[in-house]
Amino acid sequence: MEGPETKEAQKELFFGPRGTAVKILNRADRSDAYFDKLLDAELRSTELSDADKGLLAEIVHGVMRWRMKLDWVLNGFFHGNFVKAEVTIKNALRVALYQIQFLQKIPHHAAVDEAVEFVKRIRGEKAAGLVNGVLRNIVRNLDGIRYPLLEEDPIQYLAIVYSHPHWMVKRWVERFGFGETEKLLIANNERPELSLRINKLKVDPGQFLASLDQLKAVYRGSTYIDYFVRVRGISGISQLDLFRNGCFTIQDESAAFPSILLTPQPGERIIDMCAAPGGKTTHIAELMKNTGEIIAVDKYENKLKLLMMSCERLGIRIVKPVAGVDARELDTAIADRILLDAPCSGLGTLTKKPDIKWKREPEDLPRLAQTQMELLSNAARLLKPGGVLVYSTCTIEPEENFLLVKNFIHDHPEFSIDDSSKYVNRDVVKPEGYVETLPQRHGMDGSFAVRLTKSVAPIG
Repeated sequence: MEGPETKEAQKELFFGPRGTAVKILNRADRSDAYFDKLLDAELRSTELSDADKGLLAEIVHGVMRWRMKLDWVLNGFFHGNFVKAEVTIKNALRVALYQIQFLQKIPHHAAVDEAVEFVKRIRGEKAAGLVNGVLRNIVRNLDGIRYPLLEEDPIQYLAIVYSHPHWMVKRWVERFGFGETEKLLIANNERPELSLRINKLKVDPGQFLASLDQLKAVYRGSTYIDYFVRVRGISGISQLDLFRNGCFTIQDESAAFPSILLTPQPGERIIDMCAAPGGKTTHIAELMKNTGEIIAVDKYENKLKLLMMSCERLGIRIVKPVAGVDARELDTAIADRILLDAPCSGLGTLTKKPDIKWKREPEDLPRLAQTQMELLSNAARLLKPGGVLVYSTCTIEPEENFLLVKNFIHDHPEFSIDDSSKYVNRDVVKPEGYVETLPQRHGMDGSFAVRLTKSVAPIG
């Protein structure tokens, strides 16, 4: 017998990008699934036109990015407690309001009518009437909407106006100050650029740029890494022959620094302790000129299968996958170099993954730090004397980054920091010798990376 969820899913199949956006947002609310994976699955399976797929992606990302600001407005016009409203009604209102407030090319009446019609078919006339009344009232009063006042409560002002959780804003104001935090929040809300890493195993960078010229792509070189480019104006990038032939990988520039700091050499044995999805693994292989051995470890076999598919596309043959193993318990032959790109809070990636804002809580940080320290301790055991260990994250939180590394060195005095400015652009290196990138300062994801060397002789 079919339940209400099945019937609802069947009905939603008949809707365009706006109804599909509500469906994705509903699923993200009801599960721990990350919305980008839900969106990718929908974009692959749906029969929407390219234009509608673009609108779908814009709406889903936009609602996730601006959810707190949207909810502030909706709560002011909703009859009752908006937070306790049924999830489909909440997300239909968010989708409509995002279009009204942020998408200039969509007429307000179109956004309202689509939401009302969608809710009518899914939840009936009464719910549709509620949605219609709320949205039309908002449209009539758009110019009169008021937000928290800066002078009355700076944290509340930043949290609502720039749509970030209060606890996150409070942490950053205490660390960076008001002005710098505001710049960070603004940067987190920008639409991300697309950066590409040229695969020099397959193509000369000059030839690659010539191919981009033929595609009439708008691009510019990276300030920090000479074989990265930022591109605009390319649609269906994964369908390009350049992509299928393995000429490039889509990767944020910040994610390249750990592999560069590792300085992997041809013929060496490397362990990548948390390898999936594989961007750093394949980068290391390219730097090794496809000679040597990379042990790619991940708990989940399906993730490593995707990594190996990337290796095949890029022409990489030196990666040995090890699935189903918790890297904290990995036991294998010692390595010349180890990369530990640790699981983390991901708070440096909010531009690309805005849903992380709503999934993280302050108590996640010490829990993650405990796991990170256990991973580092095992990496220390698996590294040969004289070897190099690079620890990296895609977060900007000290407890997961430099504070953790200081504690690690205290417990493992055979390790010391090797100044990163010897290997990468000095602009991303802190005085203590580690890499730290911030969206508002460097125009890329927030990240951390440190190069640690292990002494040859025992300490003490």
